[in-house]
Amino acid sequence: MELTHTHNIDFSKASFKDFESIPDMNVFQRAGFFKDFTDYMEVEGRMNYGFVTHDGCGPEIFLSTPFQQTPKRCISLVSNDYLSFTQHPKVKAAAIEGLQKYGTGAGASPLIGGHHEYHTKLENKLSTFFDRSKGSSMVYTTGYTANSATLLSMLKNNDCAIVDMAVHASVYEGLLETNIKRFPHNNLDYLERALSEVQSKYHTRIVIIDGVYSQDGDLAKMDEIYKLTKHYGAFLMVDDAHGIGVLGKRGRGVIEMFDLLNKVDIISGTLSKAFGHIGGFIISKPEVINYLKFQSRQYVFSSNSTPAMNGLLVALDLIDEEPEWRARLSENVTYFKKGLLDMRLDVGITESPIIPIKIGDAHKTGIAARLLLKAGVYANAIIYPGVSRKDARIRTSLMATHTKEHLDKALTDSIMSIESWVFPKANKLYLGA
Repeated sequence: MELTHTHNIDFSKASFKDFESIPDMNVFQRAGFFKDFTDYMEVEGRMNYGFVTHDGCGPEIFLSTPFQQTPKRCISLVSNDYLSFTQHPKVKAAAIEGLQKYGTGAGASPLIGGHHEYHTKLENKLSTFFDRSKGSSMVYTTGYTANSATLLSMLKNNDCAIVDMAVHASVYEGLLETNIKRFPHNNLDYLERALSEVQSKYHTRIVIIDGVYSQDGDLAKMDEIYKLTKHYGAFLMVDDAHGIGVLGKRGRGVIEMFDLLNKVDIISGTLSKAFGHIGGFIISKPEVINYLKFQSRQYVFSSNSTPAMNGLLVALDLIDEEPEWRARLSENVTYFKKGLLDMRLDVGITESPIIPIKIGDAHKTGIAARLLLKAGVYANAIIYPGVSRKDARIRTSLMATHTKEHLDKALTDSIMSIESWVFPKANKLYLGA
């Protein structure tokens, strides 16, 4: 397909972000132009998104893609179901029990009839899980909403958020009505400078970080960030979506690793990863939770979570009752990471089940993802704006139920499928070429 340069957009170098706003185009024209771009991506073998899976989360899945006539069984390295709780018999049985007892929906928003006893049980259990008092938690229908809705309701034009530049998109959406200071990822000098600049300017000053960062899989320098935050009289919010349930001695996440469970002002997290369901939550002081339940528009004006969340009551218990799932996941992370490093692949500074294979070039990354898929390994191609333009990568996510056979096949096919895109010529001898 011939490259398109209309409106100064070169399809060979473009990203989805380039189509957010185009001069002299209304939204329907822009959508048509964007369709041309996605068609181009497909022809070039770079459209690695939106594939249909035909079974649940698992280490292997049946997958439909545009270049296969029938679904193909692939090793899955795309799921955040880290502990495989979406398939745990006890979790599924509890979800079914919830549906049988309460039906399929909540029926209304929380304040006007949609708050059921299973919501109260879950919120109480979450408070206990994080060693907080009763009334210290609330549940949203998604993890994205937990961040965006909470921040939109709390921070206004007299407040300021100081955010690590690598935080999730949901955080940035939540800051649309307030002031923002950004600091380079995990850079304490820039954080301190920002805290010093805003110390006497705003009513509320809150530092917002992730526990585990979703693209590089690395951890926040949480102990040092906490000390700086409190030294300058600010609050700290931690989104530990990828750490809770997975990391820490008791699976309470990165916050537990730094012994800050009862010190962080606001904890946000998701119910869709380690806990195997859908939804998000906020942990804070009871008076803050009470404020959010009446002031957070997405909570007040949205229907509540379904009775299937009854399975979460069991999933939370399993974090303590069956720690072997975290142990298996940790073993898989160590094994797979070592295999990638032995191949001289760049995995960055990950310390979690998120392991990137850094390539750099977006075009090569897209081709590499397609080659892996053809070899039976499904992994995500992450390009701009998910990461910077020169930091494209294949992102892999591991599960407790991956076997050594799964990981060995993925490692072998990683070499066979992407060596020409990743390895410098100097490594050909190492690869046996």
